Amino acid sequence: MKRAGTPFIIAALAAVALLVGIVVGGQIGFVRDAVDDVFGNDPGQNATGQAIDVIHDDYFHTVDEADLENASIGSIIDHIKKRYGDRFSHYFTPSEYDRFKQGASLSGVGIAVTQVKEGLRVATVYKNTPAREAGIQAGEVITGVNGQSIAGKDADAVTNQIRGPAGTDVTLTIAGLNGKSREVTVTRREVAVPQVAGRIEDVGGKKIGYVRLAGFFPGAHGELRKKVEQLYSQGAQAIVLDLRGNGGGLLTEAVLVSSIFVDDGPVVSTHGRTQQERTFDATGDALPRHPMVVLINGDTASASEIVTAALEQSGIAKVVGTTSFGKGTFQEVIPLNNGGALDLTVGEYLTRNGTSINGTGIAPQVKAKDNPKTKPDEGRARALQVLAQEL
Repeated sequence: MKRAGTPFIIAALAAVALLVGIVVGGQIGFVRDAVDDVFGNDPGQNATGQAIDVIHDDYFHTVDEADLENASIGSIIDHIKKRYGDRFSHYFTPSEYDRFKQGASLSGVGIAVTQVKEGLRVATVYKNTPAREAGIQAGEVITGVNGQSIAGKDADAVTNQIRGPAGTDVTLTIAGLNGKSREVTVTRREVAVPQVAGRIEDVGGKKIGYVRLAGFFPGAHGELRKKVEQLYSQGAQAIVLDLRGNGGGLLTEAVLVSSIFVDDGPVVSTHGRTQQERTFDATGDALPRHPMVVLINGDTASASEIVTAALEQSGIAKVVGTTSFGKGTFQEVIPLNNGGALDLTVGEYLTRNGTSINGTGIAPQVKAKDNPKTKPDEGRARALQVLAQEL
C-alpha cells in the first residue's frame, strides 16, 4: 500500500538538493553558501583551524577539540616525513611532552635502543639490569609497550613510556631474533649504566687498549680521556674505541670526544634552511697519536657517527664493523601553546670533509660482525686483530 504524499516529499527534497545541496550515493548533502555561516566573522582563519571548528561544532558526534588538534598536527608531521624522507621529526602530544620532560627523573630497565620502522631495536643490554634478567637481547626489536604498538612513534617519547617510577612494571612486546614475538614484563628500578669502560687486551704479546663509550652525555669526553690516559699508562700500544650501540647525544660532546684524538681542523659542520651555518673545530690538546680502530655497527648513530668520521677522515683511525645507522640530521624540540611540542628536524650534519651521511651511514674499511648467539664477541676480536697486525 502506497503512503499518500510520498512522491511529493521526494520531489520537494530533490528540489532543495538542486538549490542548496548535492545528491551523493543516494544521500542528500547540503552546501553552505556563505563563509560567515560556517566561520563567523573570521574569514582569515586558516583552513585547518576552520575544519577543526566546524567538526567540533557541527559533527553529529561530540568530538573533543584537543583530540582533533592532536590528530591534525600528527597528520601534518606524518605528511612532511613521507614527503621529505625524514625519519626523525615527531609530534609530542601534551601528555607525551610532559613525560618527555620528566624523563631524567624516571627509572629504567637497562637498555640502549635505536629507532627503526617497527619500533625500537635493542642496541645494548647492560649487565645487572632488569632487561638482562628478563632475557632481552641485543638485536631484538621492541614493537609494543603495554599492549600498544610503537611503530613509527618518536623514540624519545617511547623510551619515556618504558621508563617510570622504580618498582612499577612495564610490559614490552619483543620481536625475537628467531622471528617469534613474545611479551616480557619488566620491573623498573634505578639503573647505574657504565658510560665508559675499558681494559688492556693482550693480543699475540701486544698490549691493546679497549674502551667502550655508551653515550655522549655531559662530561663524556672527560671520562673517556681519563680512561684512555689510564690505558696508555698501563702500556697500551694502540686503542680500540667501541661505539657499537651508541646512539649519540650532545653535539658539543661529539666535538670534545673527537678532540681527544684530533689535533686541529673541523670536526663537523651544520646547516639548515633557517639555521646559521656553523663549523665546529677540534679544540686542541689531543693525546699523543697511537694506532687506533673505531668499532661500529648499525646502531652507531648521530654523535657517534660524527666522531667516527672525524677520526677516519683525519687519518687517525681505521673503521671496523658494519655500516653505521646514517643519522645525519639534528632536531629541535619546539613547545606549542597547546602543551605539546614538535621534535622537528631543522638541519643537517656534514662530516669533517663536508660529506653528508644521512640515510647512508659510514661504511667500515674492515667488515666485522658480532654474532649475538655466540659467547665470543667476533667484532671486538676482529678490531683487536687489525691493530695487532698493524703493530
